[in-house]
Amino acid sequence: MLIDTHCHLAAAEFAADRDMLVEMARLAGVSSIVVPAVDVTSFAKVHDCCARYAGCAPAYGIHPLYVQHAGPDDLATLRDWLARASEGPQRPLALGEIGLDFFVADRQDERQESFFVEQLRIARDLELPVLLHVRRAVDQVLKNLRRIRVTGGIAHAFNGSRQQAEEFIRLGFKLGFGGALTYPGSTRIRRLAATLPLDAIVLETDAPDMPPAWLAGRRNTPEQLSRINAMLAELRGIDASELAKVTAFNALEVLPRLRSAD
Repeated sequence: MLIDTHCHLAAAEFAADRDMLVEMARLAGVSSIVVPAVDVTSFAKVHDCCARYAGCAPAYGIHPLYVQHAGPDDLATLRDWLARASEGPQRPLALGEIGLDFFVADRQDERQESFFVEQLRIARDLELPVLLHVRRAVDQVLKNLRRIRVTGGIAHAFNGSRQQAEEFIRLGFKLGFGGALTYPGSTRIRRLAATLPLDAIVLETDAPDMPPAWLAGRRNTPEQLSRINAMLAELRGIDASELAKVTAFNALEVLPRLRSAD
């Protein structure tokens, strides 16, 4: 059983062949897919996508690269959406994708942090885990997590230091690894993925983004999780089926509502 803990399945890039890709992922052993939103306009799309496909579960949040187009009403909409959806068949399993991104040149750091803090408060109030975007902003994300304690979650596409990884783990987080570890040049990511405690690791694709080495420059898809799992198993020197089992357990531990996704 493989669990893709981060896949933008509702994205427009999958509009033409989404049914086929979901079936291909299922045949590749992917039993569950976590589908995060990026802004309020994507909430309904994520909800409808997860309602259509068995094993898919939604998360709702405002991505740091989308906050420049968001306002206070969007935060109110997020809180209302989470509250209204909490008892339905497609209830959110996390708040996300949220966080900080200090990689892009044209950005608004203070605005990003303001939205991140407010969304952490919502997650704390609703006792929801969070799916974190932490690109080039790991220390700042950790600073806010120490101030506003949430019920854990996943540091998506983790690419920090060993010390930072251990701090996320201490705060109750799992670390997401995906296509980046398939590149021979990604030495730090590969070293972390190979040596961090196995109970701290979950798998992801971030499809359609972050393609693995064999799809470099092309669209990523959720079925690629099987080969990513196999490569990580090789790095760790364990059987691929064992790695799939353990990482799935880790995902269910940190995202307990995923157990009811069907």
